[in-house]
Amino acid sequence: MNSENPLLALRGKISALDEELLQLLAQRRSLAVDVAKAKMSTHRPIRDIDRERDLLEHLITLGKSHKLDAHYITRLFQLIIEDSVLTQQALLQKHLNNTNAQSARIAFLGPKGSYSHLASRHYAARHFDNFIESGCLKFHDIFNQVETGQADYAVLPIENTTSGSITDVYDLLQQTSLSIVGEITLPIDHCVLVSGSTDLQQIETVYSHPQPFQQCSQFIHRYPHWKIEYTESTAAAMEKVAAMNSPKVAALGSEAGGDLYGLQVLERNLANQRQNITRFIVLARKAVDVSMQVPAKTTLIMATGQQAGALVEALLVLRQHNLTMSKLESRPINGNPWEEMFYIDFQGNLRSDEVQQALRELAPITRSLKVLGCYPSENVVAVEPL
Repeated sequence: MNSENPLLALRGKISALDEELLQLLAQRRSLAVDVAKAKMSTHRPIRDIDRERDLLEHLITLGKSHKLDAHYITRLFQLIIEDSVLTQQALLQKHLNNTNAQSARIAFLGPKGSYSHLASRHYAARHFDNFIESGCLKFHDIFNQVETGQADYAVLPIENTTSGSITDVYDLLQQTSLSIVGEITLPIDHCVLVSGSTDLQQIETVYSHPQPFQQCSQFIHRYPHWKIEYTESTAAAMEKVAAMNSPKVAALGSEAGGDLYGLQVLERNLANQRQNITRFIVLARKAVDVSMQVPAKTTLIMATGQQAGALVEALLVLRQHNLTMSKLESRPINGNPWEEMFYIDFQGNLRSDEVQQALRELAPITRSLKVLGCYPSENVVAVEPL
């Protein structure tokens, strides 16, 4: 049969090579674990940028001899290096915090298939052998599940590159006793998902969470006849569209989520910005220590006085201690009209002398100051060849 259809034989060879590649990637990850163990004893930083760049340049040169494009090699090995870095970080964190849990219960927004569910799976895959899913209808329910011990972790979206900050989550952070223990960045590819054969002109009603509608507003405006219906999550929208099984309805959500509900993709890449990325935070009842060998991020919340220059004075403290700020968000203080709380993310480890000194200097010039968490930064900035 293969002689009559040579394509089958070629596909068989490609599949065999793909399986070999998977085995090699698994071996490489195993070696990354051994490297992390060696660094544990020598206290060397997880990342060695010079080593990463030398490796990438060597692979690009080697790739040319095999007629492989430099851009292709760069993209491929940037992903592999990122996986190695995050694998090593997770191992160091487990060792430092003496956490050997094999499973965890994680609360997130929406039923299976929501972006928060996908982010939860992503986090669990690196930290646990398996996880128990706990979908919630509202952000408040997610906080409550962890605060009351019904779940071990909460995964919540905090900001998006297209639609900005998730203000409901920031407001809830003012009131919680939970600590931020991790973060996840997830590329978001919104799709039009349908239950059968249809086209964009046939669709009359589109269901989704408000965030995807904001992030895809330019695409949505092309179809003024569409009726927009909000749901608690993208997964709830998919579930509804699957149940209705009509050519006149569609959902906005992820392709992976759509697969869970038997939906087909009608259109992809709908976001206003090409790089549409959501950052999620991970909350737990107990704060974690962060190894000095990994890049760390600290989040704090503070209220300054009403006098002119109060916020600037506080921010100058961070600058004086070379703490790079990556996020500044202001939110109203509930019950205090015209007064605001400020959320600040900066690169720095709570265990370091610089951060401790900065906090001591901030205390007398702020009305309130609270550290919401110090956690490993999972935003691995890819090294570029020279």
